[in-house]
Amino acid sequence: MDFDSQDMQPTAAMGQPKRSDLVAEEIKRLITAKNLLPGDKLPRESELQSMFAVSKSTIREALKSLEVQGLVKVSTGPGGGGRVVEVPLDRTFQLMQNYLFFKEVRIEDIYQVRKLLEPELAASAVAHLTDAHFAALEHNIQCCDPMAEHVEDPLAQRQEEMNFHDIFAAACPNSFLRFSCEMINQMIRQLTVFDNEMPLKEQEKFGVSNTKFHKQILQAARERDADRVRALMSDHMHDCMRSVTRMHGKLKGRLILDSEMSRRKMARNARRAGRRKAEA
Repeated sequence: MDFDSQDMQPTAAMGQPKRSDLVAEEIKRLITAKNLLPGDKLPRESELQSMFAVSKSTIREALKSLEVQGLVKVSTGPGGGGRVVEVPLDRTFQLMQNYLFFKEVRIEDIYQVRKLLEPELAASAVAHLTDAHFAALEHNIQCCDPMAEHVEDPLAQRQEEMNFHDIFAAACPNSFLRFSCEMINQMIRQLTVFDNEMPLKEQEKFGVSNTKFHKQILQAARERDADRVRALMSDHMHDCMRSVTRMHGKLKGRLILDSEMSRRKMARNARRAGRRKAEA
């Protein structure tokens, strides 16, 4: 598609978009038109230059913009160039934080939505759960049981319980519902703190209740009883809200820094690797 250079000149007073932003939008349209999937390569820079009649610097700025958005990965050297990638949940979470930065969002607001969505997600996933999903759910329950031996970090154990819900999300056929619930789970996992530092007895009480519900939900799911799963998950969400309220749960500020998110992710991976090694 050719662009009129006169129209493409940015004019601050009129608020016209930058040329590179317009090219970035056209590359998005190209990805859609060609039905490119994660892993597929974009045309070479020289081809994009010719296609959009712009300079190399404009193409590179457009690709950089798409890379920041998480849609494209750009590599250098022989065989390099732009490649379509799937936007990771962590990146979407960071963008969501930017949107919510100046908005007052309470933990109660998040649970109000979660209580509506999570039961429907779990029920819709029941027919699609595989043996691998059931094994992962069973393993998660065992890892998060507060009565298990050698519980080193009860708070980390409570955060790990969110993975139980992510497993159901992975089996949900509704991609938008899955995304919505995964985003909520990520916010709860990353941003929830407790004023009273979550005393051990309260942690155990919360964990025991979660484990009880998770076992019941798993059993109903094995029986392919979607209505029972929906009802149990609804009760579970209301119970979680009561527990979080009792322990003075709240959101930690307005955002979590990228470095802190990376640190927590590394810590979670290290704990999981340690458990796998101990079980081997």
